[in-house]
Amino acid sequence: MTILVEQPEFGVEAEETKVHVDEKELVLDGGFVVPQINSFGHTFRDYDAESERRQGVENFYRTNHIHQTYDFVKKMREQYGKLDRVEMSVWECCELLNEVVDESDPDLDEPQIEHLLQTAEAIRRDYPDEDWLHLTGLIHDLGKVLLLPSFGELPQWAVVGDTFPVGCAYDESVVHHKYFKENPDHYNPAYNTKYGVYSEGCGLNNVMMSWGHDDYMYLVAKENKSTLPSAGLFIIRYHSFYALHRSGAYKHLMNEEDVENLKWLQIFNKYDLYSKSKVRIDVEKVKPYYLSLIEKYFPAKLKW
Repeated sequence: MTILVEQPEFGVEAEETKVHVDEKELVLDGGFVVPQINSFGHTFRDYDAESERRQGVENFYRTNHIHQTYDFVKKMREQYGKLDRVEMSVWECCELLNEVVDESDPDLDEPQIEHLLQTAEAIRRDYPDEDWLHLTGLIHDLGKVLLLPSFGELPQWAVVGDTFPVGCAYDESVVHHKYFKENPDHYNPAYNTKYGVYSEGCGLNNVMMSWGHDDYMYLVAKENKSTLPSAGLFIIRYHSFYALHRSGAYKHLMNEEDVENLKWLQIFNKYDLYSKSKVRIDVEKVKPYYLSLIEKYFPAKLKW
């Protein structure tokens, strides 16, 4: 089987790379043992569980759902698509994430670098030959640097949390869907129907997603001509699109290439979600391996 995705236009075109996988090997469970509870003692992604973070997470999603409009997303993509903020390496960006905690996540309150390495190392154990997937695990959340002053210090609601299409009706599977009633697009006839500004099978590359770290990191990787395969770029861009890869919503917008790439995203998601724990990773021990992957798939310095 070949996994191939047509990438959206963002100026410079990255060279398309194909990933060949054995259909029999595309198993969602691999050797990874899925834990039953998160580090707070609750089931994963339980937004109703009574925990010290529950109310803060719900308040986050209310603000997110009110302000993530079609016009806002268009503005952010134009602004950050210039990549004129910082020049640094991928590993330097990883280290910056020590300053970030994701307020939208009910399962984790550790610095993001811990989660990146937990994800990457869990994937590496089960898929030792897919080094591009190990690296994707490491870098998938690097776009969260948008929270930092040198990147504009965007509010949490414009950086983290589940993503969803804008420009069409909000599906009820999106977490805390009720707050979309306070979003002006909810009442705009151009945006509040099933297809909105899109069409059947138009392809996710033609769909505007709510703005955040996913789309930003995808843009950084693509514009800096990363040689990650298209499946890796797809994972980076849509890993927070839970309404699709967990609930099956918005499939009417997908094309055949999206369907193939979704299989890899569903593999990745298990590690992204369930590898979150209080177990610490020895950063210095694994650093040389990931530096070698960064050198393989990225230039020494990137524009951000």
